[in-house]
Amino acid sequence: MFLYFFVAKKKELAIEKLPDRFKVSARSFVKESVIHASPERVFTFHELPDALRRLTPPWESSQIVQAAPDIKVGSRAIIQTRLFGLFPVRWVAEHTAYDPPHMFEDVQVEGPFRRWRHRHIIKPHPAGAVLRDEIEYESPLGFIGQLAASFMIVPRLEKVFEYRHRVTREWCEAIPSEEDPWVGPTQ
Repeated sequence: MFLYFFVAKKKELAIEKLPDRFKVSARSFVKESVIHASPERVFTFHELPDALRRLTPPWESSQIVQAAPDIKVGSRAIIQTRLFGLFPVRWVAEHTAYDPPHMFEDVQVEGPFRRWRHRHIIKPHPAGAVLRDEIEYESPLGFIGQLAASFMIVPRLEKVFEYRHRVTREWCEAIPSEEDPWVGPTQ
């Protein structure tokens, strides 16, 4: 952890001295899916106490140290993960926007990225709802991280969010029981 912090700080200092054409810029990633359920049901899935656990792919080397108690503004989750699959990193995410059933947002307070903002947007659709994840981030390790983003970060995001949308779709499109209309399949 100290080594990563030291390298990241040195890179930040070095990047500040580079001409503008060499500076790291923010990147974005978007994943969008149609889910055959109401926007309220899709939002409710994300409010489940174990939603983060359900949305964490089994192949990821991430451990939830502390789940956020809810997704309202100010709540935080702590995750232990690995930078490029090698170096252990603590990721602290704080919820910064909450507008049910339309949107919620979290940002990285501490973690592997220089900057990370994740907006979860849910919009009505003729077939149910559109779930849209918008991520703005700056790669770790400055210019080197920016170069690595195309072949390391983006494919990982694509795989993770394909899984997350599938899990969300399966829960939301499951036929709810009469006793509890918000219950979806257990995992």
